[in-house]
Amino acid sequence: MKSIRDIYKIGKGPSSSHTIGPERAARYFREQSPDADAFQVDLFGSLSKTGKGHGTDRVLREVLSPLPTEIIFRKDMPEDVHHPNTMDFTAFRGGQVCGTLRVESIGGGDIRFEGHEELELPEIYPENSFAEIDQFCRFRGLDLAEYVEINEGEDIWEFLSTIWETMKRSVQEGLQAEGMLPGGLKVERKAKMLYENPAPNEVPQVRECRIVSAYAFAVSEQNADCGTIVTAPTCGACGVVPAALVYVQQRRNLSDEQMLRGLAVAGLIGNLVKQNASISGAECGCQAEIGTACSMAAAALTYLFGLKTHQIQYAAEIALEHHLGLTCDPICGLVQVPCIERNAVAAMRAMNSCNLAYFLSDTQRISFDMVVKTMYETGINLNQRFRETSEGGLARMFNRRRHEL
Repeated sequence: MKSIRDIYKIGKGPSSSHTIGPERAARYFREQSPDADAFQVDLFGSLSKTGKGHGTDRVLREVLSPLPTEIIFRKDMPEDVHHPNTMDFTAFRGGQVCGTLRVESIGGGDIRFEGHEELELPEIYPENSFAEIDQFCRFRGLDLAEYVEINEGEDIWEFLSTIWETMKRSVQEGLQAEGMLPGGLKVERKAKMLYENPAPNEVPQVRECRIVSAYAFAVSEQNADCGTIVTAPTCGACGVVPAALVYVQQRRNLSDEQMLRGLAVAGLIGNLVKQNASISGAECGCQAEIGTACSMAAAALTYLFGLKTHQIQYAAEIALEHHLGLTCDPICGLVQVPCIERNAVAAMRAMNSCNLAYFLSDTQRISFDMVVKTMYETGINLNQRFRETSEGGLARMFNRRRHEL
């Protein structure tokens, strides 16, 4: 497996596959085409169908400016295109083609260059499943955070410190912001209202739900407004991990150093899903994004509560299992409805998964590795209309004109 640095990326929303990935690809292609005087980018699959709502054309033009750039949203899907988030870059000089590159945006802001395997990041972890990791840790007497440090090196804590500070900042900034989110759906920010308006005679359980949800809304709304967030593992699911972890840090008075260890465990879980399945909504639906984020948060919480490795594994399994089949159907191609609410629900589900793992770990029948494989099989068999194309589900049922009337 590759480094958990691949899971956590600091960038601007609203979509890791549709904005962060294409931005990285465009920067690379521009560097490789210093003599070009014009560019063309052909977008296929989900990038074509929801690229406008996600701002793909905007970010590509920003990176490739001031040179003229034509963005073409291709309705056809050529046989040689293998990933639903594929871009063909073409550079011109004096009207003649002087460079081409095919790039796949594979989720979480990661990109893959077709025919250029040498550009892939190196493998960091020899183990590729939770079972293998558990066996190694048992033999060496390690916990999961220690396992991460052994493979990543001590500098991983400095990296995770930057990630954690950015996550906390996104919560703080989101709680202060008000107004309407861009895109025309007329979705108002709700984080501040949730945070500042307790219910009359509010009981502790209701308060917990309200605060955690406010934190998830805060980060997700920042993402929808093109603010700076951390992919965990994607932009569309960026609110789950920060919401659950910020709340628990405050509730239990945990140190930042402890939180970094929780983030390491969460990153390891995200890495396993990415290695053995997918974190791309265009490839496997929202189960790959929100489901993975919930699993990451559940594992981190279970670790921070001092539970054992088999209980961490069970919490991660519960969280992902109960997102199986979740479709990716953003209305109008915007990462707003139902995406923002899903982050709040998943943050609470992560906490519930942790609690269940504490009580029921001795009764587990389905392993985390098994549910990851199941998620991938489920995802690739979903009709493509339910995989980030905005052609099915809520995106199809929602009538924007009627809503505005």
